[in-house]
Amino acid sequence: FAMRIKLPDNYRIAPHFHGADEHVTVLQGTFVVGMGEKFDEKAAKDLTAGSFAMMPSGMRHFAFTKGETLLQVHAIGPWTLTYVNPADDPRNKTTAARPH
Repeated sequence: FAMRIKLPDNYRIAPHFHGADEHVTVLQGTFVVGMGEKFDEKAAKDLTAGSFAMMPSGMRHFAFTKGETLLQVHAIGPWTLTYVNPADDPRNKTTAARPH
């Protein structure tokens, strides 16, 4: 599969891993990627438009953006995303009901 992801400036993705190899192409902006189980901006590297990265299955990594960033991700499914710290998983967060 392939998907495009548009992320706002200063968007942070907590340390996580996938059950399949992840291939990322930066189409616009700067995607800053680091490896490891802890978010450490100093250990991360800038990937600018035109850059490509591949994270092997199970590799712990994190990321953030500089400027609005457009990515293309492709992999072979099924796709999983597991956060190193389950509390960082936005799917586990509850949101307050909004008035209509």
